[in-house]
Amino acid sequence: MALRSTAPRNIHLQALQPGSLEVAEREVPVELQRHPRARRISLRISKTGDGIVMVLPKRAAIREAMDFAERNSGWILKHLEDQPARIAFAPGAIIPLFGVDHVVEHDAAAKRGVWRGEGRILVSGQAEHLPRRLGDFLKREAHREIGQRAREKAARIDRRIGRISLRDTRSRWGSCSSRGDMNFSWRLVLTPDYVLDYVVAHEVAHLMELNHSQRFWRLTDSLTPEMERAKDWLSREGGRVHRYG
Repeated sequence: MALRSTAPRNIHLQALQPGSLEVAEREVPVELQRHPRARRISLRISKTGDGIVMVLPKRAAIREAMDFAERNSGWILKHLEDQPARIAFAPGAIIPLFGVDHVVEHDAAAKRGVWRGEGRILVSGQAEHLPRRLGDFLKREAHREIGQRAREKAARIDRRIGRISLRDTRSRWGSCSSRGDMNFSWRLVLTPDYVLDYVVAHEVAHLMELNHSQRFWRLTDSLTPEMERAKDWLSREGGRVHRYG
């Protein structure tokens, strides 16, 4: 096993350039980070489930990270093998649209783009375009649902939202700027309805409380029916939605 990184050993950036790890002849992506308050090197499985994240103290050498990975190769391999398999956007794939399983079907002869049926997501056109078309469809659904809920919740507290953007973020489900602009992960469309609703409520509450005070949490709770249940789902299951596509 060898850890390879293109970052120089004396680098002092917060985020180091990514490398790779070879475990049992398996190439594993590695993300290296420095944290000013870290006291020791730590590692975890990435949210995508196919790589690892290593956090280094400010002055730790890359060589130390290589040795640490070497000593923990067994742990890395076991936890990678325990991760659920990635699910490509392809015919037969099961996609949890708003938390409800839908089977992807390809209808080459149809000229309807992408549409929902009973427990199905149907994609027309040439097969090689299916992944892109399905991804675009999911993002449109996410934008429509998030935008509608955000505007409704903002009206309830007499606030206005700015621009809504979708991204494929790994560390945040949503964010809200002081101007009221909001960013959301498009993958919220793959979570249960009450989870998406909570994340929208969370960001809308920041229009009044740009903090995480007790007042903020009370306001968020008033804007969504199952806040604690949604937080628990995101903690336990949230990483799984990154395996799609």
